[in-house]
Amino acid sequence: MRANIDLVEEQKRNFVKDSIRLYKEIEELKKEIAQLERKYIDLESTHESLLRGNVRETRRLLNELQGAQDDLARKEQMLRELESNINAQKMDVNQLKAELEARNARLVELEELLYQKDAILEDLRRKVSDALLGFEGEGLSVTRRNGKVYVSLEEKLLFKSGSTVVDPNGVRALKQLSAVLARNPEISIMIEGHTDDVPFRKGSSIKDNWDLSVMRATSIVRILLESSNIDPTRITVAGRGEYLPVDPAKTDEARRKNRRTEIILSPNLDELYRILDLQ
Repeated sequence: MRANIDLVEEQKRNFVKDSIRLYKEIEELKKEIAQLERKYIDLESTHESLLRGNVRETRRLLNELQGAQDDLARKEQMLRELESNINAQKMDVNQLKAELEARNARLVELEELLYQKDAILEDLRRKVSDALLGFEGEGLSVTRRNGKVYVSLEEKLLFKSGSTVVDPNGVRALKQLSAVLARNPEISIMIEGHTDDVPFRKGSSIKDNWDLSVMRATSIVRILLESSNIDPTRITVAGRGEYLPVDPAKTDEARRKNRRTEIILSPNLDELYRILDLQ
């Protein structure tokens, strides 16, 4: 969008330059026309005085007079064309000005929406942090990034190893979070389950880390929906398995960080996208 505005400004500057040049040409033509008109009057006067005199001189003056008339007609035609060009360029610059004003208005509207979105996100982050204040030392963090609020819950807060049943302490945290989400119906909710890269043990009802991550995310969704009046259409559930680690190191500490569930909260961006489509 900024490139389009710069292009319009460049076109306006070019118009001003062309207008100055054309106005100079018009002034020169007007001077030439005035000179030709004076010359025409002088020749006509001379012709009258010599009309009964030398015939050859009279013919020469008549030819010169005719040439002056033709030259004057050409200059006047050029003047009309230049004035027509000026008028056409005035219409073009007025149209460009209107387009620029419309784009500037959309830019102001877009900036206001971005400000509102940031304010909503920060308010949501604060509310979530306040609601979960007692759990932040137990493997829970609330952060803002990429235009979203991330609530990250480590495995130790929610599940026993290999289990898909949420521990009582985790249930309490999720109930407190669900109350905040119910009061903010414009927020979309994505729940992502993540595991470490240790293969799941054979013989279990859970097939692999993909299965475990999805089942854990689903368990969390059920608690959120049972705890508050949250519209299920706001929620998306995903299992990422071991394939989106926060720490790729092959250490126990890295694997502990990677065993987590992320609840990702996003504001409604429909109005923002509408304005972007107009740019």
